[in-house]
Amino acid sequence: MAASGSSKMASSGGSKGLNPEQVVVGFNKLRQEQRSLASKAAELEMELTEHSLVIETLKEVDPSRRCYRMVGGVLVERTVREVLPALEKNKDQIGKIMETLNQQMQAKGRELVDYREKYNIRLVGEEEQKQLGPKENESGGKTGTAGVLVS
Repeated sequence: MAASGSSKMASSGGSKGLNPEQVVVGFNKLRQEQRSLASKAAELEMELTEHSLVIETLKEVDPSRRCYRMVGGVLVERTVREVLPALEKNKDQIGKIMETLNQQMQAKGRELVDYREKYNIRLVGEEEQKQLGPKENESGGKTGTAGVLVS
């Protein structure tokens, strides 16, 4: 019983009691979460583009024409009249999800910056970037907030 109580105290000792390895692990976890959000956003962006292309193509087609749609891994025969509204609804939903995902990415970016400031984390090569100046950074150099995807 005493051992479990002391481990709770050690873990609840607050963020001030973190050793350098734990700080690095926490920072890397935040960066990975941010990368995961960015990856999902890119995937949804591609899906949104595909939906837009298909919708534009189907708008120019006779509404009674047959078309095929993948539903749950099964190819289903429908008409353009039936498929087009469903595609537009899906496109709208993807857009809403992307908005939410972008908000989450911004929040994660702020959390990452706060974490870096709190623990005074400096990335390798960051000091050289500051010394290069804005001209070199604009020409393709990485900035100090690496890992932030902005579209």
